[in-house]
Amino acid sequence: MSKIQPSVADIFETMEYGPAPEEQNRVRDWLKAHAAPFGQFIGGEWTKASKQTIEAKNPANGEVLARFSIASDSDVNAAVEAASAAFPKWSRSSGFERAKVLYALARLVQKNSRFLAVLETLDNGKPIRETRDIDVPLVARHFYHHAGWAQLMERELPGHAPLGVVGSIIPWNFPLLMLAWKIAPAIAMGNTVVLKPAEFTSLTALYFAELCQEAGVPPGVINIITGAGETGAALVKHPGVAKIAFTGSTEVGRIIREQTAGSGKKLTLELGGKSAFIVFEDADLDGAVEGLIDAIWFNQGQVCCAGSRLLVEEGVAQTIVDKIKRRLSTFRIGDPLDKAIDMGALVDPVQRQRVDALVRQGEAQGATVWRPDIPCPTEGCFYPPTLLTDVGPANIAVTDEIFGPVLSVLPFKHLADAIALANNSRYGLSATVWSQDVNRALETAAQMKAGVVWINCTNQFDAAAGFGGYRESGFGREGGREGLFEYVKVDGEWTKGEAVLPRVAEPPAPEATDFIDRTAKHYIGGKQARADNGGSFAVATHDGRFAGRIASGNRKDIRDAVEAATNATGWAGATGHAKAQILYYLAENLSQRADDFARHLNDWTGAGEGKKEVAASIERLFAYAAWADKYDGQVHAPPARNIVIAMNEPIGVLGVVCPDQAPLLSFVSLVAPAISMGNRVVVVPSERHPLIAADFYQLLETSDVPGGVVNIVTGMRDELTDTLAKHDGVDALWYFGSSAGATAVEKLSSGNLKRTWVNYGKARDWYSREHGEGRQFLREASQVKNVWAPYWE
Repeated sequence: MSKIQPSVADIFETMEYGPAPEEQNRVRDWLKAHAAPFGQFIGGEWTKASKQTIEAKNPANGEVLARFSIASDSDVNAAVEAASAAFPKWSRSSGFERAKVLYALARLVQKNSRFLAVLETLDNGKPIRETRDIDVPLVARHFYHHAGWAQLMERELPGHAPLGVVGSIIPWNFPLLMLAWKIAPAIAMGNTVVLKPAEFTSLTALYFAELCQEAGVPPGVINIITGAGETGAALVKHPGVAKIAFTGSTEVGRIIREQTAGSGKKLTLELGGKSAFIVFEDADLDGAVEGLIDAIWFNQGQVCCAGSRLLVEEGVAQTIVDKIKRRLSTFRIGDPLDKAIDMGALVDPVQRQRVDALVRQGEAQGATVWRPDIPCPTEGCFYPPTLLTDVGPANIAVTDEIFGPVLSVLPFKHLADAIALANNSRYGLSATVWSQDVNRALETAAQMKAGVVWINCTNQFDAAAGFGGYRESGFGREGGREGLFEYVKVDGEWTKGEAVLPRVAEPPAPEATDFIDRTAKHYIGGKQARADNGGSFAVATHDGRFAGRIASGNRKDIRDAVEAATNATGWAGATGHAKAQILYYLAENLSQRADDFARHLNDWTGAGEGKKEVAASIERLFAYAAWADKYDGQVHAPPARNIVIAMNEPIGVLGVVCPDQAPLLSFVSLVAPAISMGNRVVVVPSERHPLIAADFYQLLETSDVPGGVVNIVTGMRDELTDTLAKHDGVDALWYFGSSAGATAVEKLSSGNLKRTWVNYGKARDWYSREHGEGRQFLREASQVKNVWAPYWE
């Protein structure tokens, strides 16, 4: 007897669907044609496969799909050399020539979109619906978008030049999309690339190499090398690489920061996250639950910006949990190539074991674990959607990135409670806010310590909108206009000469006079403060005479200054107009004391440019007063029905270590942009000429600068810098000192992955408007938060 087929009404009741597998014959034919191990793609050609290989396996069933070579040190050298050889011609090519190549790549991605989607799903384990409808279209979008930037670079980024060879290291969760994020802006700006895909998921990168040949990418412009962690480490350490662009774990990012310290390599780190998904009582609860499904169970939760912490207002907490359970009870887990499934497989058994171990730890710490009673394949790397309730803020499931399909639920009482819980993380990659009250949503978004905030939507991405995090989620941005600056340098930024002057011998004691000796103090929290150890040191004039004594700072003084800066939170929220007025007041008061400052500068430096330096400092204060309410963000219009508000925000507490050159002008040129953007600063002035800072804090006292906004600690430059670099309360550090000091700053900053801007001992023309002020300083003093808000026509 034939089986009775279910009616349409039955299907609507049960939501049972038959399998809908994606056709894969073309991909299977390609894999058969590459049964021999892949070699490396270097200089536009394939190398012979090495004896050491890695198996590419299908996470859904363990099937071996292909084998590829592990790049040796000589392979890495060859790839960097090929990229270096291609760089001169590629960097000098017109924007139009580069745009044509990017356009060709975009078209080939579109023409091979279904092939790429199937190959990605086989290799990675994510559902075909995600690779087909999200990943691959975004890949094409990135190449299209950056073809436009290549065309416009000369007009829109004047005075900027490509860096050289970019080493790109990408993760396994979005293999092809991360490739596009890294390659498209790099080559658009005239760089060449050596890219290393993840060892678990290299197949789409290898197919992309074939598309590069078809698109006519000049040999050496794009090179793809495969291997494990050792291959990536060799690329990071290679002296021929000008920049490392890394996406991966915070732990590895910290290692890369240490390994590149002092090398001069530019660095972009897009790291881990533990993103908050906030639901208020007035939200569309059903919509919020669907958004939550995308936030945490998209790509099996293997997303750095996954909304893994659900913060829900107490009044609807149980309702939301019940809705989540009901929704997950209809979830479909299975063959990733089946278009009817909701969730595929984790990438590898190692990842599955890690996810399960963290869930067990969370349960041992008090969490209640719930999973839906639905079929879950026992073969392959499948893991059921998991819900954790009864978790406290200190539970490991709340604090650590699980990188799997696991959601933790924390109720909150009111808005301030939600903000505190959301920001209670060492990460700061993204956040989601769900509320029908647009004012509440925007108020919440503004207070999130995150680089991306989605309002009533989640996991929205576009090439026009930058992506990247705060805190230990890394620094730098991928995509958007802000992402372009990660792949260029300012022409002529550094001049010949050293930023620091040699120390002079202890000056002679002052001759007996009628004046009463005064030792200049630190300036902390809006007040003059004695050195913690009561110590001071003598300062000499340019010709070795005694100029005065100044406080000798230590670690405790720096800690006090950081605490004062941390507590001055109101400055970040001050209006641009208010900040501008105070900068104008500083300029006004400096102008009134111009003769005194000029006389002191001439006496201390011997340069004879006192009047010129004071005049330039006054003008610079005017410049940043002007910028304070004019360095606006942007509004992007991505293809989806969203507007994206790119907001320039202060970084937080910023350490500033000044050079000896032009001691007043360099001090003003570094402090003024930092505070104009709403940061609070801890400043170590010129070690050779620190008395200028004592003169300057007298201006601070009479110019309405709130206490804690500018804090000044004098002393031995590198001893004080060491404490600033190690201090987790310092969010960024600018260092303009010796080459050795710059290396130490970059290495020590890895503790909390603070942003750094260092000079490697090189000098700068502080009088130049091009290199001594302007947008570069403002970019270094701010970070971009992209807020997504949907709209309907």
